[in-house]
Amino acid sequence: MVTFPPCKINLGLTIRSKRPDGYHDIQTCLIPLPWTDVLEILPSDQLAFSQTGLAIPGDPEDNLCLKAYHLIQKDLNLPPVHFHLHKIIPMGAGLGGGSSDAAYTLRMLNSVFGLNLTSGKLMEHAKSIGTDCTFFILDQPAIGRERGDILEPVNLQLSGLFVLLVKPEIHVSTYDAYQRVVPQIVSPDIRSIVEQPVKHWKDKLTNDFEATIFRNHPALASIKKQLYSLGAIYASMSGSGSCMYGIFDKEIRPKDHFSNLVCWAGWL
Repeated sequence: MVTFPPCKINLGLTIRSKRPDGYHDIQTCLIPLPWTDVLEILPSDQLAFSQTGLAIPGDPEDNLCLKAYHLIQKDLNLPPVHFHLHKIIPMGAGLGGGSSDAAYTLRMLNSVFGLNLTSGKLMEHAKSIGTDCTFFILDQPAIGRERGDILEPVNLQLSGLFVLLVKPEIHVSTYDAYQRVVPQIVSPDIRSIVEQPVKHWKDKLTNDFEATIFRNHPALASIKKQLYSLGAIYASMSGSGSCMYGIFDKEIRPKDHFSNLVCWAGWL
């Protein structure tokens, strides 16, 4: 079985407070985009994991796909499988690629082995892997609250708009980003902003990580400025990573403006 785990971008992200468990209470809006990895599960005599595409740092045995497998296997005694992941979604970009791979592993195992786990049960498992994982179980635009894993439906008006993602050669550590960010005691309600037309977002919808990350990586601020100069209705950084995006009312050819950077573009 082959699936295509997508990425996500954050439409706004505010940090409200640090939690007793060490995480932060946040508010954000997440949408999935079809910039995807490729994940395959094959029958096997023993559990195996192989990987191509972008190099993933760290021990392959710690990959989130295997973590997701072990989470299900310990309760349901699954047979061994061979996972092959072709990595396309950049890492350290705020796009949630690793979380998506893990969530799609849960979804695939549920389908391949006929486990009949409900979406709610899959989301419980996903929550124990990572805060973004729950979002990728349903793959629907959502408001994320608390750690970002409490999800609520949202009504967005994005039809007929074009999005361009730009990823420079900059890796932003999620841990470091959260260590430096300053919580906002008072922050706008993201739902009330994103449910308005995009033309109203520019001066209202913010990502709290930009203030500190742009100081350390001014190239990201330059990309945001360039996106606006190209006619973006709204531009921002996604999550705590280094991927910048712009939303346009026209098609933009990435190679004409960001030929030396990794990009993805498509209609919403």
